[in-house]
Amino acid sequence: MPRETIYLRDTAGQELVKGTWRYARGYVPGEPNEGLVEQIDGSPARLVDYDDSGWEICPDLAERNSHGFSFIWYRIKITIPESVNGHPVKGTRIQFETCIDDYGEIWIDGECNRDQGAIQGFNTPQRVLLSADPNPGDQHTIALLAVNGPLGAPGGTVFCRYANLGFEWTGGLMGPL
Repeated sequence: MPRETIYLRDTAGQELVKGTWRYARGYVPGEPNEGLVEQIDGSPARLVDYDDSGWEICPDLAERNSHGFSFIWYRIKITIPESVNGHPVKGTRIQFETCIDDYGEIWIDGECNRDQGAIQGFNTPQRVLLSADPNPGDQHTIALLAVNGPLGAPGGTVFCRYANLGFEWTGGLMGPL
């Protein structure tokens, strides 16, 4: 299957989708004790309309990490471009691909695919469908939760190794070459 990739880890890829990664520490960023309380209905940082404007900008995902037990959210709002490397986006499906160390969750437009969006294990690559029928100009919010582990005795750091958009042409044609 023909394929093109936008590398969202670097600024060139981010510029192509008109997005900027932001990050903040905590299960609920800005809350005491990282937002860890006995009972909570989930972190609002996963939701599309969550205000992350006060978060730090993260030009390179691998540079932002934290030692010890911690949660870090990474968020980006993307706009689907007209084409990728000269090939029209229409007629593709888009996969979001990432590798989070140690545990992670992928939230696309406020939803987590419970079968594929939870990253289990250390440095396990993961991909989920971002769009089965994208149109140029479509916008999506991607939120990644990265957690240091193992949870019983965390050590080292937490970070996102990479984040990509994989455009796969479903009809076998990539448009004009």
